[in-house]
Amino acid sequence: MDSGDDRADVKARIQAIYDRHKGRYGYRRITLALRQAGLIINHKAVQRLMACMGLKSLVRPKKYRSYRGVVGTIAANALRRQFHAERPNEKWVTDVTEFKIGGQKLYLSPVMDLYNGEIVAYQTSPQPRFAMVRSMLEKAFRRLAPSDTPLLHSDQGWQYQQTIYRQLLASRSLTQSMSRKGNCLDNAAMESFFGTLKAEFFHLNHFATVDELKRGLDRYIHYYNHHRIKLKLKGPSPVKYRTQALVA
Repeated sequence: MDSGDDRADVKARIQAIYDRHKGRYGYRRITLALRQAGLIINHKAVQRLMACMGLKSLVRPKKYRSYRGVVGTIAANALRRQFHAERPNEKWVTDVTEFKIGGQKLYLSPVMDLYNGEIVAYQTSPQPRFAMVRSMLEKAFRRLAPSDTPLLHSDQGWQYQQTIYRQLLASRSLTQSMSRKGNCLDNAAMESFFGTLKAEFFHLNHFATVDELKRGLDRYIHYYNHHRIKLKLKGPSPVKYRTQALVA
């Protein structure tokens, strides 16, 4: 970092990483990507260079709220903000978010594994109906071994208060957990994913139709699971972290 030539080389590599990930990486992830490529560099140096280059990550938008009051059964907050999981399929979180394209809407219902932040299943729908949540659950259940009985945490959205939802969880011996009313921090991991999804994907692109948005969501979630550096995991993507742990 002492010579102008070295700075030019590092800047070029920073720009390449930034462009490859379409502006989604801030200085922390770019530092990890540089280190993975063999360059030993301090994160503060990367932060300074990115500031000189005018490169920065994006802000995060608001999310869709599905609370309609008590329309069914409210479960206890069994998760209690204990977001760390020791193994895959121990603790899951879920929620619903909304996208608007012109006069149309698209809703996304994913399930995240708190072990590695991986999106294990998801479903989209033009309307926030229970069928979307049910389809998402059926996909998620296919990821479970017979001995897996994760806790599944959500907010108090009307979908999660339904009797059929509780019956579906009970059919696979899942424990239901709900955030306290109006407390988004109880489901902070899912909130964080939605913020990242909209900042890195939705607000960086233009979508002419809902179908185009759906195809883009498929691509981004695959990228998020398989390729995007996750700072909490200290470098690997969620899928790489899980597969490395299985080998170890």
